[in-house]
Amino acid sequence: MTAALPPAPEFGQPLDLKPAPQVLDFLATRRSTSAVTLAAPAPSAEELQILFRLATRVPDHGKLAPWRFVILDGAAKAQFAGELEALATGRGDQTAAAKLAKLKIPPLAIAVVSSPRPAAIPEWEQRLSAGAVCTTLLYAALAMGYGANWITDWYAYDPQALAILGLTADERVAGFLLLGTPRESPMERERPAIAPLVSRWRDA
Repeated sequence: MTAALPPAPEFGQPLDLKPAPQVLDFLATRRSTSAVTLAAPAPSAEELQILFRLATRVPDHGKLAPWRFVILDGAAKAQFAGELEALATGRGDQTAAAKLAKLKIPPLAIAVVSSPRPAAIPEWEQRLSAGAVCTTLLYAALAMGYGANWITDWYAYDPQALAILGLTADERVAGFLLLGTPRESPMERERPAIAPLVSRWRDA
């Protein structure tokens, strides 16, 4: 669904950065797609490599790459969702079990895992970099022509759910990116008023 990208720049190569009005047009109407409207096809293995290449071109203080990806698709995604459902129903939590529909329906999910590294860079900055990866991955998938949704939900925070995913004690889920082809166009949502959110330092 996307044209080939230019070759990846070499380390130290000067980059000819130019205005990109088409990117501004995209951002002006960007809209996440409802997870329950996502169907096959999802990005191919080749397209996934493109998405990962783009998603990792984010601000990363210290060049630590403090994140990693877990791909969930096909039978493996069904098994993961099944184990989460068993966890929820074993606790008698039908609400949590019902929330798994967002994970079950799309053909592809990518867990973006925040994995802070031992370094002088504050952990908070490393966590923020993982959030930037989620945002860039979301935008890249939408720009590629797919539907995409960034969620967390209870299984991004529950210790037993994180163990099922295979996270270590210091890792967290920055987000599950749900990808596929939308069966319907998303509707525009309410957006915040800008003026109350902006100030200048020491305004009278």
